[in-house]
Amino acid sequence: MAKMTLYYSPSSPYARKVRVVAIETGLDKKIDLVNAVLTPVASNADVDKHNPVGKIPVLAIKGMDLFDSPVICEYLDGLHKGRKLVPRKGRERWVALRQQAMADGLLDAALLARYEGFLRPEEKRWPDWVQGQMKKIDGVLDQFEAEAKTLKGKLTLGTISVVCALGYLDFRFASHDWRAKRPKLAKWFATISNTPSIKATVPPPA
Repeated sequence: MAKMTLYYSPSSPYARKVRVVAIETGLDKKIDLVNAVLTPVASNADVDKHNPVGKIPVLAIKGMDLFDSPVICEYLDGLHKGRKLVPRKGRERWVALRQQAMADGLLDAALLARYEGFLRPEEKRWPDWVQGQMKKIDGVLDQFEAEAKTLKGKLTLGTISVVCALGYLDFRFASHDWRAKRPKLAKWFATISNTPSIKATVPPPA
């Protein structure tokens, strides 16, 4: 198998999802990691060469570049012969993909709130915008709490996505106590966070 190159950031929850999948599938030794520094207002020339959208993660392989995280994860899941992280059929498949969609939606809202409060000049910030994004985040968290039973069991792409989303909230929104009203979700997260692939990809201190 040819070497692959992953352009990523240690703090990116989307890239973390890919890294967890790589470890769980045993493909991490086949992937070279390149830490790509970029922001929404400062592009990275190396990333731009591989992704016209200029975003990470990007997986560069011979003859083709893949982006974004759902596509990369599905590609990696198709390369190994072990248990698939994206179930191939039945209800389990749609549960996993739905979980991924909710987790990625939470992250989309969290990043928009983060950019508004961290990158935008203070005099131009829009509090109602941030509140709107936080409402979306809480809506997803409440849904995960209601569906906590579906998170149990062996890791899937869906539950990996949820772990990375919750980890990002701890990383960038520590003051937003998402655990307070969601004991089932908090208990599951505490347990699953001991998984070696999850522990190995925790973002560095902010």
